Amino acid sequence: MTEYVGQSQLPHAVLSMTTLIDRHADRYTTDILKFLNQNHDDPARTPEKLMLRAFHNHVENLVLDYDSAPIAPGGDTLIFRHIYEAAELPIGHREQPGWTPLTILTALLAAEVEFRGPRRLSRTQNMRLAEIYEQLGHRLTDADLPSHAALAFKRATALHALEEDFGKQDRCRLALARARRRATFPVWKRIPGAISDLLCGYGFRPFQLLGWIALQLLAFTAALWLTDREPISTTFHLCLVNYLNPVGLGDLTDIGRAGRVLLIVESYTGIVFTSVFFALLVRRWFRL
Repeated sequence: MTEYVGQSQLPHAVLSMTTLIDRHADRYTTDILKFLNQNHDDPARTPEKLMLRAFHNHVENLVLDYDSAPIAPGGDTLIFRHIYEAAELPIGHREQPGWTPLTILTALLAAEVEFRGPRRLSRTQNMRLAEIYEQLGHRLTDADLPSHAALAFKRATALHALEEDFGKQDRCRLALARARRRATFPVWKRIPGAISDLLCGYGFRPFQLLGWIALQLLAFTAALWLTDREPISTTFHLCLVNYLNPVGLGDLTDIGRAGRVLLIVESYTGIVFTSVFFALLVRRWFRL
């Protein structure tokens, strides 16, 4: 059993549950280390989602024991605070970078037991547990366990939703989408998600699209200028207007065939990107 700070001061029931969590964590960590040592390209490699099913079995067994344990309410203090501190997770204002797979998986088990257990958590406990889950998600991502990280970010999102903290929800949802993408195999199936992340952060960073719109305007302006050699100010003005509202034939008298094709492509590109941008902006402002 891991030695925890202040272990001698823990109530007997909490100490017994901690021992059970440690035992389950030891067994599960042994399986996880075997999983991590396997080659990603090995067809016989157990999918991480199947490993996660075993994790949920451990949690369900622990929740049954937690339900029957005579643990007295601890106010706004998390029951397994000592486990989170051993994993050096943020408790209050404390945050340090050190961790091991065993301590981080033990902390994830403990957090799941508190989250799924029968005891109603206070507002302060929800906020602290959300921070712990979010930090666990980043640690699990670093440990090459993206499906486990996705679980942690999903829990953090749910807890932030209780407080209607939209900024933190979006932050966790973005991390959740990225974790799910990393958990996707074969790797080529990650391409659509990677493009969405690059363009607008899976919709959670709509203003990121403005940078791409600016690059498109510069690219179309340069291409049109090289094609028709009109004054650069005239070319930029034409591209800027055409991007937002396609120009008519009367504005194209001095533009050649190649330039007209470029402007048609630009107008359709502008319609798509501006429509997506405003849709994401409305969704973010009004939480649709």
